Amino acid sequence: MICYRKHNEIDKQKWDDCILNSVNRRPYAFSWFLDIVSPGWDALEMNDYETVFPLPQNRKFGIRYLYQPFFAQQLGVFSREHLTEPLVEQFLQAIPSRFSFIHILLNSMNKIDQGRYTVTPRLNHELDLIPAYETIFNGYNQNTRRNLRKALDQNLSIQRKVDPDELITLFRNNYGRNEETLKFRHYDMLRLLMTYCLKNTFSLTLGAYLPDHTLCAGVFLLRDRDRVIYHFAASDKNARENGAMFMLIDMFIKEHAGQPLILDFEGSVDPNVARFYKGFGAKEIGFNEILINRLPGTVNRMVYFMKKLR
Repeated sequence: MICYRKHNEIDKQKWDDCILNSVNRRPYAFSWFLDIVSPGWDALEMNDYETVFPLPQNRKFGIRYLYQPFFAQQLGVFSREHLTEPLVEQFLQAIPSRFSFIHILLNSMNKIDQGRYTVTPRLNHELDLIPAYETIFNGYNQNTRRNLRKALDQNLSIQRKVDPDELITLFRNNYGRNEETLKFRHYDMLRLLMTYCLKNTFSLTLGAYLPDHTLCAGVFLLRDRDRVIYHFAASDKNARENGAMFMLIDMFIKEHAGQPLILDFEGSVDPNVARFYKGFGAKEIGFNEILINRLPGTVNRMVYFMKKLR
């Protein structure tokens, strides 16, 4: 039986034990992660937390809705047991009717009948680090190799333990100037998330510095067991010219090649960013974005508006 749990009814110890031992484990689904990116999240659970489904929820203009939190790429159904399409369907049908609008991203192991929902296919990019470095390097494309040679000629230095604020500032002063969806509260959320992960997990930050000690590129890598997620990156115009980000990723791959790890680039709808990931030999892994509209009447404008809510 699937049970709906309001936030204060969730047994977080049982919840985290389920995620820890799930067949499709992702760090985004742990209670501590959800508490940061979606305070007050609700949930569905089955058989005393054998299978769970987080419900990041909010309310605006009297409408209760489910949304995909920033910085959590894939959620959906997580289970200790084999995941089937009928099981995922059961959970989707069990979402309480109080939620009039649902816009969420399922994880790659959640298979669904795409004819029942408004579905947008999404792509993740993952690189298996089990092979030796030489084997992985042979899978780099010519553009990646060219940028690595360029970076080696720039006298860049690599530093570990870059402060989260330094990374966020670099992002905001560059790409963030044209970023309209991220607000001050989202940057605060990201800072809290990175700080927690760096203190309590095996996550790490890397930065590339110019000869004058200016940070030109940096990355936050979120590690959870056998998966390392390229979770947040920032760079300036210098990095686009000197190949600094290529150098950072290549260094990480070189240090971790031959280990049972997956480098998860998280994918992108931007074809240029996706091309950067695939340049290292990353493979495409599909997952689904779904939209369920239970609002009455003609709501095309509302649908567009609600899709932007977080």
